Amino acid sequence: MRGAKRIDNSVIGRWWWTVDHATLACVGLLIGFGYVLMLAASPSVAARIGADRDLFILKQVVFLTIAGVIVVGVSLLSTTAIRRVALLGCLLALAATAYTLVHGLEIKGARRWIGLPMMSLQPSEFLKPCFAVVTAWLLTERRRTRHFPGMLMAFAVFGVILMLLKSQPDIGMLTVITTVFMAQLFVDGLNLVLVGVGIGSMVAAFVGAFFAFTHVRSRVERFLHPSLGDHYQIDTALQAFGNGGLLGRGPGEGRVKDLLPDAHADFVFAVAGEEFGMLVCLFIIGVFCFMVVRTLLKLLNEDDPFVVLASCGLMTGFGLQAFVNMGSTLHLIPTKGMTLPFISYGGSSALSVALTIGMVLALTRRRPKAMSGVLR
Repeated sequence: MRGAKRIDNSVIGRWWWTVDHATLACVGLLIGFGYVLMLAASPSVAARIGADRDLFILKQVVFLTIAGVIVVGVSLLSTTAIRRVALLGCLLALAATAYTLVHGLEIKGARRWIGLPMMSLQPSEFLKPCFAVVTAWLLTERRRTRHFPGMLMAFAVFGVILMLLKSQPDIGMLTVITTVFMAQLFVDGLNLVLVGVGIGSMVAAFVGAFFAFTHVRSRVERFLHPSLGDHYQIDTALQAFGNGGLLGRGPGEGRVKDLLPDAHADFVFAVAGEEFGMLVCLFIIGVFCFMVVRTLLKLLNEDDPFVVLASCGLMTGFGLQAFVNMGSTLHLIPTKGMTLPFISYGGSSALSVALTIGMVLALTRRRPKAMSGVLR
């Protein structure tokens, strides 16, 4: 009976026997944690701003449900379809990001969002996965097609993104996209001297941002000199981890969600630490690490350079986003408003991360040689 199921030639049947079940299960775990932590953190936040206590919960249920559908739906696509979706998505995200500079919502001095009826859309979130795939296509196509200016085009697209994000400004998102781009260039075989030049350029750009943007300078100075400025959010988050201890205070028993305005978003990891303890936090970290490492190990046996570069870029962005959120909450790095994938509240984040993982699952599906032509 088991063998009969393996020869199922339906679309769903082929998908089920070729997709990475372990990564798919990890996505389910993270979405599950997202639901649980929204139930724990969001009612207090909603009550504090005078909204219905179930507002954030209901919206996040919708966001995560759509995210789950996107993961499965995108993972059904062939590599050719993934390239087309990424190219179209990159063009739309670039246009929408440019639109925010003129008609975007301004929040805390930055124009990054477009107001929609049910949510505020942040188009730059979708640049991360789409740019990674487009870059992979440009870099590999230049090797397949003579005189194709793939490297030049990749740098041109990156330059446009750089100018748009600098103008919003969104230095954190720009840092993530730059790191993804540099990682892809390194994997593609960029000369080590040029890698050093790239790293040096990133350091120089960071120094420039430190002096050019007051909010960047403030966050770095407060990180390096705890005696300067307001550390209320970080101090409260660290205290929450201490209160949680090894096993946590129990579901609903935490206090950090009553104190932090972003307990359901940027500081949701602190809620997990206080209510469920260090062991659950380590488990969450382990799930993210497992997803990244498993994908990278699968790429060691991959023959298609496009799949290698695209998947590498996608998982670099995914892993870096998780690290930035948890590292900021634990005061390992300067604070940066970035969501924890699938767990923090946020529609744009949930949908863009779902697109990222859906693309990774599609690209890393097992492609037997007899089927490779069909799947690609």
